Amino acid sequence: MDTKQHILNAAELLFSHHGYKATSMRAITESAGVNLAAVNYHFGSKKALIESAMERRLRPLNEIRQKRLNELSEASRRTGQKTAVQDILRSFIEPVLLLKESRKGEADFSALIGRAFIDPDDTVQKIFLRLMKPVSQLMLDMLGDALPELPEDVIFWRYQFVIGALARIMRMYKNPRYESLQKAFKTDVESLMDGLIYFTSAGMEAPMKKKNRHRNKY
Repeated sequence: MDTKQHILNAAELLFSHHGYKATSMRAITESAGVNLAAVNYHFGSKKALIESAMERRLRPLNEIRQKRLNELSEASRRTGQKTAVQDILRSFIEPVLLLKESRKGEADFSALIGRAFIDPDDTVQKIFLRLMKPVSQLMLDMLGDALPELPEDVIFWRYQFVIGALARIMRMYKNPRYESLQKAFKTDVESLMDGLIYFTSAGMEAPMKKKNRHRNKY
């Protein structure tokens, strides 16, 4: 493994455990066994380093998502039938939870993405949202086609609820810090995926509550 990959692996581990702001460049160089000049040579800054670490994992993950979503769109065009909301959400959720089950470094990345939504410094979240923009737009377009009765803003916010639920699971699943919350039961990844997809699809498809136009008079 070359120096650049050593640095990325060390940064990913430390950022996922301690957050962006609390992780120093010194801690990264010590963990990677390199000097600061090597980090500056390959990345130039702490922000560029975390961006590279996130892009390294997100790019192939989103390529899988986009491929699956495009296949669903093609099948819909072929058959003339709307794509099921559950299938759209499965294409988005399943790859990331299967990634969580894979090699250790990829599990660290999943924890890093989960932390992006709770870290008080929004640097990581801004990078994440920018890298996610193409697949997010595809998701919104497909959900809009699948749910034509819902306004665009409702679909947008419900999609944010999906991301929030997924981020929470990424942060908690198989994280020793949350073992006390799991009580005595174990959850396998297949059951977790099915539960999340069922839960989020029900929320996405829920009819809008009619507003009461008549206010009570006192």
